[in-house]
Amino acid sequence: MPEFLNQSVLDNPLIRYLWIAVILLAMFLLKGIVSKLLCRVLYGFFPKAKQYVSRDQFISLVLLPMEWFIVALVVIFSFQKLTFPAVLDFELYKISSRDILDGFGKAALVYFFIRLLRSLIDFFALLFEVRANTTSDQSDNQLVVFFRDFFKAVTLIIGFLMFSKFVLNFNISSVITGISIITAAVALATRESLENLIASFIIFFDKPFTLGDLVKVENITGTVEKIGLRSTRIRTEQKTFMTVPNKKMVDSILDNLSLRTERKAEIKLEVSVQTQSRQLLQLTQKAESLMQQHELIQKGSVFVTEIGLKSIVVQVEYFTAVIEFSLFQEIKQTIHLELLNILASLEIDLAGKAPLE
Repeated sequence: MPEFLNQSVLDNPLIRYLWIAVILLAMFLLKGIVSKLLCRVLYGFFPKAKQYVSRDQFISLVLLPMEWFIVALVVIFSFQKLTFPAVLDFELYKISSRDILDGFGKAALVYFFIRLLRSLIDFFALLFEVRANTTSDQSDNQLVVFFRDFFKAVTLIIGFLMFSKFVLNFNISSVITGISIITAAVALATRESLENLIASFIIFFDKPFTLGDLVKVENITGTVEKIGLRSTRIRTEQKTFMTVPNKKMVDSILDNLSLRTERKAEIKLEVSVQTQSRQLLQLTQKAESLMQQHELIQKGSVFVTEIGLKSIVVQVEYFTAVIEFSLFQEIKQTIHLELLNILASLEIDLAGKAPLE
């Protein structure tokens, strides 16, 4: 070994710097290969995942966070082998530069570890999402989104606790106690947010509606596109995007229009009080025959429901299958026009209209 490699620079021999440089160079050259190998080994722990998510998809999700975690791990442990130079050892607000540098290293490790953990959560979310897409029940899909966001929030709490323990050297039990007290105070201050969170659990397990359902809550009608921890996102019939707190979705009277078995139409004919009973009977018979002849109308009824001083009310009701709204509107238009023709053929006037002479 050449003698000059034993010379000390900043309290460390040159040979030690050389070895660290070789290790870092090897790490930068091989980090992609090592990361892919670790990803493949990690993927092997989930043999049942192969039928839903390919290995390449898993690697694309986890590879980059894995690479950065390995880089941070190797760099920090490599520099741990160096003796901290005395010339760089100073205090800043009673904190030594050695502790500051050590804290930065630990903070980087915690950051990249949490990032890797969140990538694994994305993998499991993708796995269960693909699996949920194979079933007809949409509640599986909304559970995947909910628990993905929930566990990502948990990882942030874990990261905060790790940062407090390893970087700030706090007593973790004291931190947890403090968090409990703060959480209680925050819960009281943010009672509405807590109620929305509880409501989200009620939605997921009671399942009054799922993703893709057409719902009506208060004066809002639209399709459910996302159910989150705090709110539900609804695409309205006007194509606007409404955000409704989950508490309101649970506490309000909600009509799940997607669960109806039929569509109902009601027509209220107010005819002249001069209309004879014979004409009314013919009107009901022809109206019933009209609905029986229409292939998309499953059942219908026509009754004289009211006799007043100014009009006689004939109530027409019919039901169709759960068809597209535009098609339902076309059927209504057809029935309305045919009823007008029947009224004209029977010489029955609508209430308020002067009779023809």
